Amino acid sequence: MTIREIEIYRLSIPMEPFVIATGTMDYAQNTFIRIKTDSDLVGVGECSAFPMIVGETQNTCIAVAKDFAKIWIGKDALALEERLAELHLYIAGNATIKSAFDMALYDLAAKHAGLPLYQFLGGKPRDIVTDITLGIASPEEMAEKAKKLYEGGAVALKVKLGKKPQDDIARIRAIRQAVGFDIPIRIDANQGWTYAEAVEALQGLEPLKIQFCEQPMRTYNDHLLAQLRSETIVPIMADESVYTHYDAERLCRTDSCDYINIKFSKSSGIHESLKIQAVAQEYGIPCMIGGMLESRLALAAKTHFAYAAPNVKFFDLDTCMVGHLEDPVIGGIQYDGYAIKLSDGLGIGADMDPAFLEGCDKWTFS
Repeated sequence: MTIREIEIYRLSIPMEPFVIATGTMDYAQNTFIRIKTDSDLVGVGECSAFPMIVGETQNTCIAVAKDFAKIWIGKDALALEERLAELHLYIAGNATIKSAFDMALYDLAAKHAGLPLYQFLGGKPRDIVTDITLGIASPEEMAEKAKKLYEGGAVALKVKLGKKPQDDIARIRAIRQAVGFDIPIRIDANQGWTYAEAVEALQGLEPLKIQFCEQPMRTYNDHLLAQLRSETIVPIMADESVYTHYDAERLCRTDSCDYINIKFSKSSGIHESLKIQAVAQEYGIPCMIGGMLESRLALAAKTHFAYAAPNVKFFDLDTCMVGHLEDPVIGGIQYDGYAIKLSDGLGIGADMDPAFLEGCDKWTFS
């Protein structure tokens, strides 16, 4: 099955400003890929650039995507490992845009096999319920929003922190006063604390019943994670510290984390993500599937992945719920409150609305 044409779209999705420790996003900086083959099958992929975390912007994704398209035209779409190896050989890093091409190949492979992606990956459906994320604001604003989410049926809150420890403790204290202690609260510092600040914050948060803390420190402090774990009862989840299965092995081997957050935009896509969860499973370290600011198309691919990745125990698949002002997806995942279901269809089972794409910048290679 030969690749005959690749379309690249600048998929900018307007959204309410979303604040984390390292910056603010006011639109989803996404890129959409459509790969057409000589068998008339079409594969789709999407990635979401988060510059302050992964180091890629929408513009860098598009620039590199143009080079990737030139490399793949005329090649066999089903030689998945060979195609992905070509991208890694061409340029180091750039995991975000690689993940869109990876996703499109898996979509094509599953469609060629006549299967939904999760079946192609050897998985089966299971119950998945996502958490919902709160961006950083004042304690009063965050508590008010948390209460509305809780009263609206949220089953787990993921709260962005990573500022001054005492201010962050005040934020969680206000949220607990608003929602009580029945709902799990997960926190994500997005590398915002120093080691000393992480100790202060986590010890101060211990009475507030925290399910886990994502990425408390910068990745150059990975050597301090094991020591940090000894200073607090709050479990530690590695996020930006794990891009590849080699990173996962390093952290698991050194007892540096309790959990690992897998994101396609960090790991180059499904292929590497499967390796990460397998390594973590060997060490008895459960994983979470998370994301940047993807639409329901990429979220569908992540749900397929979760069906096939038994070591994924936590689900942070709310990215289109945290402020997207438009929904350009046909098919994709469907939300019943916070429970997630996949629409019927082969491959990923999703595509972009042609009407939305008409307003997007587009580049075609054939």
